Amino acid sequence: MNNYYTQDNHGPFELIDIGRLELEEGGVIEHCQLAVAMHGTLNEARDNVILVPTWYSGTSKIMGDAYIGEGRALDPSRYCIIVVNQIGNGLSTSPSNAPAPIAGPDFPRVRIGDDVRAQHRLLTEHFGVEKLQLVVGGSMGAQQTYEWAVRFPQMVLRAAPIAGTAKNTEHDFLYAETLIEAIVTDPGFSNGRYRTPADVAAGLKRHAKLWTVMGWSTEFFRAGRHRVLGFADMGAFVDEFMTGYFGPMDPNNLLCMAWKWQRGDVSRHTDGSLAEALSRITARTFVMPISHDMFFPPNDCLAEQQLIANSEFHPLSSIDGHLALFGTDANMMTELDRNLSALLSRPVS
Repeated sequence: MNNYYTQDNHGPFELIDIGRLELEEGGVIEHCQLAVAMHGTLNEARDNVILVPTWYSGTSKIMGDAYIGEGRALDPSRYCIIVVNQIGNGLSTSPSNAPAPIAGPDFPRVRIGDDVRAQHRLLTEHFGVEKLQLVVGGSMGAQQTYEWAVRFPQMVLRAAPIAGTAKNTEHDFLYAETLIEAIVTDPGFSNGRYRTPADVAAGLKRHAKLWTVMGWSTEFFRAGRHRVLGFADMGAFVDEFMTGYFGPMDPNNLLCMAWKWQRGDVSRHTDGSLAEALSRITARTFVMPISHDMFFPPNDCLAEQQLIANSEFHPLSSIDGHLALFGTDANMMTELDRNLSALLSRPVS
């Protein structure tokens, strides 16, 4: 058990056992626990729910802190906002907290579709929810948002994928591979049988450096944004912020999520036809890439948006790039809130 993934660091959240989850790759999680954070109250009709899935490395804590609040689009005084931590992120069932025989490197392969099926079971069987006013998520949360809208179109009234695609690109797959290699090539990784993340400190730092290169943008550094955020120079930013963020995390958890991220692809439902898969979406959809994102650039997202009926393209402006998702750019967050408020105000059939 990694003591980074605690209520003190990431709470409050509730662990809910959804039972036996058979996985698309053939594995099984006998007692799949989902870590759930709720903001607001479920109404009597159970029709005021917004679902927020988490991104790579992220937990419900950052979603609550950066995206949810009274007077904002995701307003807990108006909606019941349910944030579900993805499988493998350290709070829900993950390599770091699973029992034998699926602990650590023996954890089974999990796909985006497994997360969405697990969330569907949670919402329908545990909470009795039949309709979702909105599914909204960033990055891997966007991958889950697309999966929801394609797999369960009758349940999703509105969808807002932020900084993510419905089908991962070859470029993004390759980049994620370098993130994986940064970890597994550390001698301390020991084929996933390290004692603590500290044994893989060098690999996690390389991982953090790669995120620094691609997660932010060249304009971010040219404008000195790392100094605006409180760091004296690039070295301090890498050591204190980026490595400080990734360093305590469990490497096997990161690898579990990275494998899943690489293979996010809704066209698996339609024999490889992305157009056919996206044609299944009936939700009113706002596609929102970030202007300077080097993981999921706007043109990749635009190509998909043009295949979705009843959708609109609303790129968000920020030189912070992909990691503007952290909430570092107040102007972008205001723009995001404005878009989400507009989407929530639109009628649905």
